[in-house]
Amino acid sequence: MSRILPALAIWLLLPALADAAPVNYALQSDRSEVAFVYRLSGVESRGTMPVSQARILIDFDTFTASSVDVSVDVRGARTDLIFATEALKVGSVLDARNHPIIRFQSTAIRPNDLRNLSAGGKIDGLLTIRGVTRPVTLDASLFRQQGTEAGDLSQLSFRISGAIDRSAFGANGYRDLVADMIKLDIAARVVRAE
Repeated sequence: MSRILPALAIWLLLPALADAAPVNYALQSDRSEVAFVYRLSGVESRGTMPVSQARILIDFDTFTASSVDVSVDVRGARTDLIFATEALKVGSVLDARNHPIIRFQSTAIRPNDLRNLSAGGKIDGLLTIRGVTRPVTLDASLFRQQGTEAGDLSQLSFRISGAIDRSAFGANGYRDLVADMIKLDIAARVVRAE
């Protein structure tokens, strides 16, 4: 029920926002987490990376014209294991010294239902890791933040997930220990920029 009410509020407001201009949102970095899940020797493990920069534009009139541009700081990556954290940053994996930023730039946003943005959708974009750029498609949903009043779209939450093949970006180190597929699990909270 806690997810249905915020979704309903967004759905009911869409007609009223039809003449609204695109809105810039700023990331609440202290309330957001860019997480990744990897398999180390067959065991699922988790890590996080801090966001260094984010530009989010939401066009409630033409939602497909919205855009996301997020940069993540590889040097701030953390995992549950200190040796895995350090191994993640070496030249044969993410090469934090030469490529300290991972960047995602959306190229298309495709909601499943334009009248209910909480129903999710797809975000197509270009992901750059280790200086290698590849197209990716991620799953995403948009919600009004818990604790906000009905109709208040000044604070929103995103849930973004997907998977990438690290070897496609040249991050081939430790292949005998770490699986190629990396799952992304991102919870992002944003506020309307002034």
